[in-house]
Amino acid sequence: MADCMQEWPEPVVRVQALAESGLSVIPRCYVKPPCDRPAVSPAAATTVQETTEPSDMSIPVVDLGALLAADGGAAVTEAVAAACREWGFFQVVGHGVRPELLRAAREAWRGFFRRPLAERQRYANSPRTYEGYGSRLGVQKGAALDWGDYFFLHLAPEAAKSTPKFWPAVPGNCKEVSEEYGREVVRLCELLMRVMSVSLGLDEAHLQRAFGGAGCCGATLRANYYPRCPQPDLTLGLSAHSDPGVLTALLADEHVRGLQVRRSAGDWVDVRPVRDAFIVNVGDQVQIMSNSVYKSVEHRVVVNAEEERISLAIFYNPKGDVPISPAPELVTAAKLPPLYPTMTFDEYRLYVRSKGARGKAQIEALKGQAS
Repeated sequence: MADCMQEWPEPVVRVQALAESGLSVIPRCYVKPPCDRPAVSPAAATTVQETTEPSDMSIPVVDLGALLAADGGAAVTEAVAAACREWGFFQVVGHGVRPELLRAAREAWRGFFRRPLAERQRYANSPRTYEGYGSRLGVQKGAALDWGDYFFLHLAPEAAKSTPKFWPAVPGNCKEVSEEYGREVVRLCELLMRVMSVSLGLDEAHLQRAFGGAGCCGATLRANYYPRCPQPDLTLGLSAHSDPGVLTALLADEHVRGLQVRRSAGDWVDVRPVRDAFIVNVGDQVQIMSNSVYKSVEHRVVVNAEEERISLAIFYNPKGDVPISPAPELVTAAKLPPLYPTMTFDEYRLYVRSKGARGKAQIEALKGQAS
């Protein structure tokens, strides 16, 4: 596997460069099959995210500030449990991360994507580690591509952090702000791990311990840039997928919507971000550890003809070499067999790194394979 992931199979084209070239028809490699295209009305092609397909439902909002109240802990735990059972997604407010830091991090990365192409190209990435400036996932030649660019970095643990050569020199505050932002979001994820453990009937430290322990779990940053698109009804900024790790905490664009979540019935829900909130979603590793009590959920990003969009995703992941399997306590309590085989995260994530975003194909293929 490592040998086939040394370089991209084709020359990489920056989507931002395509968008800024003034083209009116997108290249065929970005056109999705009809079954995967967003249902966009003719008017939506020139207005921001006015799609006809998503429903008017909203993902839950959980106020973590209530944890500090005398009896607030139980209410927050139940709210998180309900969101994980019913949605796999929720927004968190009262998280304690300074609004000024949120805006500074977002603007630092907006500043990078506004630099000249030649400057951005200095940080071009490869599929060996994905660190740096990228425009595709997966190494399959001729694969359908998404209408978006990104910048990917390792923030934790200390031994795995991206070295200075991977960080943009401009904006000058990008590294400092992003690292502070990352530390705050990791703290939030560790808090959510404790709440989720209790919500599953486990001891407070169970999930954190099972995923490798505080200070050993991984955290990566993906700054997403979705340029304007002349044919938003034919493509996606990011194809439908579930996240392979533990949790994702997303800071959405403050002006432009684009994230959609798939409900169990198959309909897509347009996420409406709350100001200064994080959008949190359950990853595949939580689905495995909970023996499918909590499920990861497919989500995707739609684009539009009028506005660029930027978002920052922190992926909180298990320690790469720790074997992950359903918690014995949950298998016994539910009187169900373990649904998933034991596997490390390093083994698990090879799928998405080689094939890109493919819905929930990977975790569904593993279901029922436990010996």
